[in-house]
Amino acid sequence: MDTFSFSIPQNIVFGKGSLKKLPELAKNLQKKKAFIISGPHLNKIGMVDKCKEALKTAGMDSDSFTETEGNPSTDTVEKATEKFKVSGADFIVAIGGGSPLDVAKAVAVLATFGGKITDYEGGGKVNGPVVPMIAIPTTAGTGSEVTAFSVITDHSRNYKLTVVSNYLLPAYAILDPELITSVPVKTAAACGVDAMVHALEAYISLAASPFSDMFALKALELIGANIRGYVANRRSEKASEAMLLGSLFAGIAFSHARLGDVHAMSHPISAFFDVPHGIANAILLPTIVEYNALADTGKYYDIYKNICKCPVDREIFSSDMLAAELTELNSEIGIPASLKDVGVKEDKFEAMAEDAMKSGNIAVNPRSTTKDDVISLYNKAF
Repeated sequence: MDTFSFSIPQNIVFGKGSLKKLPELAKNLQKKKAFIISGPHLNKIGMVDKCKEALKTAGMDSDSFTETEGNPSTDTVEKATEKFKVSGADFIVAIGGGSPLDVAKAVAVLATFGGKITDYEGGGKVNGPVVPMIAIPTTAGTGSEVTAFSVITDHSRNYKLTVVSNYLLPAYAILDPELITSVPVKTAAACGVDAMVHALEAYISLAASPFSDMFALKALELIGANIRGYVANRRSEKASEAMLLGSLFAGIAFSHARLGDVHAMSHPISAFFDVPHGIANAILLPTIVEYNALADTGKYYDIYKNICKCPVDREIFSSDMLAAELTELNSEIGIPASLKDVGVKEDKFEAMAEDAMKSGNIAVNPRSTTKDDVISLYNKAF
């Protein structure tokens, strides 16, 4: 067995109604003023105001930035950072899906060290603690509340950059299943598959360990058994709890094992064509699972039995059954069938492949992948 290391240096609160813990956790930070980062939808339905009222019970004022978009940009990060500085706040509350959480992490870096977020691209460039954060996910998908990554789109080069540092980990994460019961059906489907891909890619990654495998398998169990029911009825208490916990475990898994070709290839799709991250992942998944089958060491069956509604015995399982099951799942929950269906253009495949090859996830994909392979996979998913 190879050597490996792990740590989970966070405080995580999970459970129905746990949003009520926000004032207590905010007090624990020993700060004075909050800056809430969220999106326009959550602001419109009153969730941002709900957080402000909760913070008032702790004697804390707050300001907010609610302009985060689906694939947040460097411009958005700069606007949010300027507003944070003017506000006089000294900690951040990020509430929403992966986009507000990613923006919050980027703001925390720039408010502490200055510059532009492009200055921190890659790993090892954040030199110390940043503005403390409390993360409150409202989708079961990204796992950003427990990951050391911030993914931001740089439109000047049609590229999704990633900042990597353990200093980006929020001090607290509040996971309240009640907050994901009103998610629109398309968002629930896209985010649900994104969480599943996190677990799947972490499980088959060349950087996987017994620690990451434990979390990946539990995530696959929870998500596989509940994603259909959750998309069908987001108000199902059982399904929403399972999906939120599964997303959390998947986030921990890929934080320690990285991902693979699906994520390496999906980021350029979002950067060039503004396709939602979860949708891009879901469309690519069956094609890349089929490609990676040659490198399967027996883990494909573990994934299949957790996702399939009626799995066959291991003795008669073949890898093509997993790809077929994932294709069927996409269809059942309303995911578009191809890249062509979401507006991707073939003339960008070359440039997209160049960007995909820059991802560190390519290096831990179980099957070696070249630029020509990536172009071929884009064509197949098209």
